[in-house]
Amino acid sequence: MNPSFDVVVIGSGPGGYVAAIRAMQRGLKAAIVERSELGGVCLNWGCIPTKALLKSAEMYTDLQEAEKYGLKAEGVSVDFAKVIQRSREVAKQNSAGVQFLMKKNKVQVFSGTGKILAKGLVEVSDTEGKKQTLSAKNIIIATGASARQFPQYPIDGKNIITYRHALALENQAKSMLIIGAGAIGVEFAYFFNSLGTKVHLVEMLPQVLPVEDSEISDLLRKSLQKQGIDISLEATVSNVTVVNDSKISATVILKSGEAKNLEVDRILVAVGMVPNTQNLGLEAAGVKLDARGFVQVNEFLESSVKGIYAIGDCAGHQLLAHKASSEGEVAVSHMVDKAKHGLNYNQVPGCTYCQPQVASVGLTERACKEKKIAYKVGRFPFSASGKARAIGHTEGLVKLIFGEKYGELLGAHILGSEATELLAELGLALKLESTWEEIAECIHAHPTLSEAVMEAAWDSQALSPHL
Repeated sequence: MNPSFDVVVIGSGPGGYVAAIRAMQRGLKAAIVERSELGGVCLNWGCIPTKALLKSAEMYTDLQEAEKYGLKAEGVSVDFAKVIQRSREVAKQNSAGVQFLMKKNKVQVFSGTGKILAKGLVEVSDTEGKKQTLSAKNIIIATGASARQFPQYPIDGKNIITYRHALALENQAKSMLIIGAGAIGVEFAYFFNSLGTKVHLVEMLPQVLPVEDSEISDLLRKSLQKQGIDISLEATVSNVTVVNDSKISATVILKSGEAKNLEVDRILVAVGMVPNTQNLGLEAAGVKLDARGFVQVNEFLESSVKGIYAIGDCAGHQLLAHKASSEGEVAVSHMVDKAKHGLNYNQVPGCTYCQPQVASVGLTERACKEKKIAYKVGRFPFSASGKARAIGHTEGLVKLIFGEKYGELLGAHILGSEATELLAELGLALKLESTWEEIAECIHAHPTLSEAVMEAAWDSQALSPHL
């Protein structure tokens, strides 16, 4: 007899492990199939270890600027190997935490590669080739996504790398070309530049962080350039040649048509992700994919085959860990007939953890114009914030977009030192359809950076007392 479960989850990332735990809490017997480390890419090779690296970069920058706080920090230097080692240790601790959660919630873990044989059947192949079949009333595909690769940038893991290789480098490059200025490219550009690498950042679109509000992205670009990062927008990279292990040549074709020749130690390719939906048996099981390879799902994350769900990066929309976790909860709720609605993808927050940080939720100004929505904008710069001055981080602003007719919050965009921590209030406000007045009249503690949210709400009506 095959081991039998109510739910078998293929993949243990933030979507998969949350779904499995929630299933057990809902009274369903759940199992997870994982071919690598528990916690998936996010905990082991993505969200968590990169934040550890960025904290090292932030601390190094602060120590170099110690004198502005009346302090002396002499002989500060970078031990790159230890920076990487700390990041890996943090990742291991988090993966161990997921292992503990599996035991605590009695989720059975099968180590190996999962494949759907048919509706209700999952085959697990371990590293030795031994196969086992699991029976499942429901299957959740939570296999994530991988870095997109291009033939003109042949990844070798040493000279031309992806984010995953960057997290385990043995030595720091003196110079680096980063192709792609999305969140991954920008975060690594900030990290390496802060530690002393000469960074060239190239983006084919007109702004860094293309999905963000244009005003915020433009301000971030200026800040990154001020920090010493060379940025080329509406540009492409060609003629990539590995000369030797410490020299790569490449040509950057600028917007003007001018060709700029570069020689760097390393190239990091950070252009897009592709879903991990190959070799899972999806086609044979009748699960439909879209043209890009993402699993087609309904609002409750159920695929074209009843009882087979897909969540997280392999299901499209925003490729973000917290989105995956929320989708896992929706999918499980649907299995037990408790789901009232699916996710509102307009309410999924986005964060980029460079310094200054970028955080946003809801509509951008560009989106409002495209949708022909009448709106008002409120802004409050951190340069006018007492707390920002006190902590020495006055870059950036809070920008809020409200509907003109009813005054409801449509979008929130923050550039600043603790932007990612300030966003939650605005995510709640968006979900509750709060108005500018409700946000403005909510008493914010003084002195805090969060006062900038209140002031931006007042400013949308030209009523801020501090502007």
